[in-house]
Amino acid sequence: MSGHSKWANIKNRKGAQDKKRSETFTKVAKNILTSIRENGGNCNPESNFKLKQEIDKARAVNMPKENIERLIKRFEEKKANLVSATFEGYGPAGVPMIIEVESDNKNRVVAEIRGTMKGFGGSLGETNSVLFQFERKGRIELSRPLTEDETLELIDFGLEDINDQLIWTKVENLQKLVEELDRREIDYEEKSLVYKAVNPMKVEDEASLEKMFDLIEALEENEDVINVYVSLDE
Repeated sequence: MSGHSKWANIKNRKGAQDKKRSETFTKVAKNILTSIRENGGNCNPESNFKLKQEIDKARAVNMPKENIERLIKRFEEKKANLVSATFEGYGPAGVPMIIEVESDNKNRVVAEIRGTMKGFGGSLGETNSVLFQFERKGRIELSRPLTEDETLELIDFGLEDINDQLIWTKVENLQKLVEELDRREIDYEEKSLVYKAVNPMKVEDEASLEKMFDLIEALEENEDVINVYVSLDE
């Protein structure tokens, strides 16, 4: 059985309706917080268009209004004391991981992440223990596939690689590429700076893959965790 089919089978086994709903709410909550962070901590949807879009998406998946309001209020209350940090470590089967957080209590979130990693057979590492296995990249998730002509033309504006509807570019070219997409009226779902694995690991053991999924989900449920990156060949 190929790695890809293992991956699909594991995800299918996690398909209970209540779990899907929880995962959906977790994702839209993260997107709401990201839209606030990317716009200087602006919690007002009237002046933060991206936040308004994410709130509309949350309502579209039936996230309760009080959940949205509580999420924004909690961020507003603690944003003055937020600090950013990046942790490195290894997941099940030694898969390299990078975890980005933003918290008003760094000691607490370190303890929480260490405990979560340990609970799924992973561990936190020292600074620069895995960072060299990733590269910082600009990533844009498009709303539709590009045509062949569009792809060729966008190379001149920094497009380095494309995988279905995901565009990759150098950090310094991200804004230029976004502006060109706007000029051409090519819609995109998200633009971000991310860590991309240089040489993703292949993990053949299905139990380890399942543990890896569980670890990622557990980390993403922590409201202080912004992003989780893994060097895993899907």
